[in-house]
Amino acid sequence: MKKILIFCICCLQLAASAQNYKTSADIYLGLKKLNVLGSVLYIAAHPDDENTRLITYFSKDKLYRTGYLSMTRGDGGQNLIGNEQGVELGLIRTQELLAARRIDGGEQFFTRAFDFGYSKTPEETFSKWDKEKILSDVVWVIRKFQPDVIITRFPTTGEGGHGHHTGSAILANEAFQAAADPKRFPEQLKYVKVWQAKRILWNGFNFNNATIPADAFKIDVGGYNPVLGKSYGEIAAESRSQHKSQGFGSSSNRGESFEFFRTTGGTEPVQDLFDGVETGWSRIGAPHISKMVDRITASFDFLHPEKSLKDLVNLLKAVKSLPEGYWRTQKIKEITALVEACSGLFVDATTSVPYVAQSDSVRINISMNNRLGADVKLGRVTLDNLDSSFNLRLPKNKNEFVTKTIFVPASKKVTQPYWLEHEMKEGYFDVRDQQLIGQPDVEPAFVVSMQFTIEGENFVIQRPVRYRFNDPVRGEVYQPFVVVPPYTLEQVPLVVGYKQKQSLERTYKAYRNKVQVNAIASLDKRIDSFGLDRNQVRRLNDPINFDSPVTGKGGMADGTYEEVNRYTDRSTGEIIKQMVTIEYDHIPTVRYFKESRTVLKNFNLETKGKKIGYIVGAGDKVPDALMQMGYEVTMLDEQALSRNHLAQFDAIISGVRAYNTNEWLNSYYDKLMDYVKQGGNLIVQYNTSSNIGPVRAKIGPYPFEISRTRVTNEQSPVTFLHPDHPVLNFPNKITEDDFKGWIQERSIYHAAKIDTAFSAILHMNDPDEKGDDGSLIIAKYGKGYFTYTGIVFFRQLPAGVSGAYRLMANLIALNQKKEF
Repeated sequence: MKKILIFCICCLQLAASAQNYKTSADIYLGLKKLNVLGSVLYIAAHPDDENTRLITYFSKDKLYRTGYLSMTRGDGGQNLIGNEQGVELGLIRTQELLAARRIDGGEQFFTRAFDFGYSKTPEETFSKWDKEKILSDVVWVIRKFQPDVIITRFPTTGEGGHGHHTGSAILANEAFQAAADPKRFPEQLKYVKVWQAKRILWNGFNFNNATIPADAFKIDVGGYNPVLGKSYGEIAAESRSQHKSQGFGSSSNRGESFEFFRTTGGTEPVQDLFDGVETGWSRIGAPHISKMVDRITASFDFLHPEKSLKDLVNLLKAVKSLPEGYWRTQKIKEITALVEACSGLFVDATTSVPYVAQSDSVRINISMNNRLGADVKLGRVTLDNLDSSFNLRLPKNKNEFVTKTIFVPASKKVTQPYWLEHEMKEGYFDVRDQQLIGQPDVEPAFVVSMQFTIEGENFVIQRPVRYRFNDPVRGEVYQPFVVVPPYTLEQVPLVVGYKQKQSLERTYKAYRNKVQVNAIASLDKRIDSFGLDRNQVRRLNDPINFDSPVTGKGGMADGTYEEVNRYTDRSTGEIIKQMVTIEYDHIPTVRYFKESRTVLKNFNLETKGKKIGYIVGAGDKVPDALMQMGYEVTMLDEQALSRNHLAQFDAIISGVRAYNTNEWLNSYYDKLMDYVKQGGNLIVQYNTSSNIGPVRAKIGPYPFEISRTRVTNEQSPVTFLHPDHPVLNFPNKITEDDFKGWIQERSIYHAAKIDTAFSAILHMNDPDEKGDDGSLIIAKYGKGYFTYTGIVFFRQLPAGVSGAYRLMANLIALNQKKEF
């Protein structure tokens, strides 16, 4: 019986295009790549750390199998395009990295490490990541990928600045040796074998005072690829520009461009980075295969790629006859993918709905077109528990359709990123399946397998089922198709109570008909029981009341306490989930499920003033927190700022990076300063001093600059420089206790070179560093106040940090207190 060859499916979801079919140029380079048996792995810490120009050069010029291992998914960074933070930002950046790899030709991998925010030392990084655990992940990827050469973006000596950067280099260099040691992480050897790369090098750079040694090994990666019609710098710019949440749109580069390297392990290269590595078929004792590939490549017809099918099938048989091994397996994958590409066969599996609920049914539409008229016959179609046989020869350029309706059992897993299936630890995701570690994306909910005979050889082509629709602006759009639970529950994530009684509002939503909800609250044992149908939203407004001051759980006094309200499905005993949907045009729609809960916090909080104008910046959740505090919030974009009479606002607050993202603010400088001068209160949250949207507008009434200074230890001590200042006393008395329980960091992008008209309020510093006074500066201007602050309210307020609420209330009240 003939073996059935399975085309590798792409588990990465494509955002807004049909199946990514290869052009003749892609096929031609793929044919040439068949004669290259070499691989390189690039290692760094975050999305955007990778050198896309070097990855492009390796992938599309040298034709090596090229991978990028990012320690994290970028969860702890800042978001230029929206208000997502934490794991949600990591989900966005994961998709941006995958989009980048589709352009530059690399493969993407991750460890379980969580990006917990800026870290100044690798020691701090490893204290949260669990160094041994993340090291095991790097070893796993090396053993599985088997790179000949490993390259790090950063050195081990700290010039990369960020503790994650240095940590990634330390882990890479330790893994370089550990991957070859059978005594290290022996549990992995059930699935992989030990592997020793030839060398590991640091890819030198010129920032943060890093210097490139005069004797560094260098290569020119700035070439032009006439087959693709682009230089590697142009392709790299397209790749890097996918990091849109970080504002990393890049201009194309052309002409020679050198990359520098310093060897940190293994032998030094002399002529080439792959010195001492055999990268041809002689590597596995099969030089005759090279000649077969050369003949196919030389005779390739760009207008009729189907003419290469017979030779590719024969080549495949020859490679299959070789002994088992890494490169035999890899080249079989590459050849089978080229067979599909040369055949011109269009295969698609879609639905007309974005999701299906457990215990419901869905219709799957399968379409096929033998566009080039190759010798293709459909044999079988399988999908979950469905198995249909055919004997259908596909005519040239005629559409064929197969439609299947499948039942989704209650046991079918909800589609969830595997790294979010279990509650995460402090510094890493709890992934319990060894074989999932490193995988970049969630597995498709459904995969259709179609058995074809192509030129007499059996193949299985697999396609993920995707949701397809037509958008009036974007046209045909493909999105992931996912499995969802029968119903979800949404609750307000945070309720801050301080004076009045509060109520908990919750919203149930069904994803199929005839859903029975039978839920019980953890807080007061309240039971919600009713029937619910698809697309019907039922809002239950029964309140849970609490007064301030109270004594909460654990006997916390002084009216300060925290409780968490969860709902459990009484029939299954499982915590009811909330579905979170993240939608941007440049990435696939992302859906994930998290525990539905409301955190109730009660603490002493006084507010003054009522109306807030909020200038929209890069996106944050501060306005939601302000409304929780009882303020009326008006969002101010350019049009609203132009039309509104500003004197109506007790305070105007600019969102994070508002002056980075809104050049039009420069036109409103005089209007804002006049607002302050006449008794207003302008509070400017942090802006960056980097090239990501540089500040071009004037900000304050007196000069100051924005530095890169930050205090990243959330427990760093805070000293009050002016204890009698109103911001520390009215209407809330700020004490050291207000700086307890902070998350991730204290403050970023401090003010520097501050005019004497400002009062610096707080002094803080990270351990073993010089203190800084620029986190909060305030100036009286006319009858009003101007504040610049790097304090990370955008993180603390959504997390319910009581001290941040109290300090923000005092900032808003500055112009409410008559005496200074």
